[in-house]
Amino acid sequence: MTSVDQTTKRSKTPLLDTVNVPADLRKLPESDLRQLADELRSEMIDAVSITGGHLGAGLGVVELTAAIHHVFNTPEDKLIWDVGHQCYPH
Repeated sequence: MTSVDQTTKRSKTPLLDTVNVPADLRKLPESDLRQLADELRSEMIDAVSITGGHLGAGLGVVELTAAIHHVFNTPEDKLIWDVGHQCYPH
């Protein structure tokens, strides 16, 4: 889902738009990870504003998720979230 700013007609998530698989995230320099996390958080807020649902915990782990995917070779390295009934961004 690409969010577009209706005023400028530009994507609100230019970095996130380039990430389709974990390997794409690993190609980003570390200096871009904060912007990527901000864009992912914005995308989550937009989605949940339409569908409803729990949001807080997912927003809190965005940086952790980006860092894990940047450091580990997912999906070959296995990643397991134990969060009960919730879903974390991934």
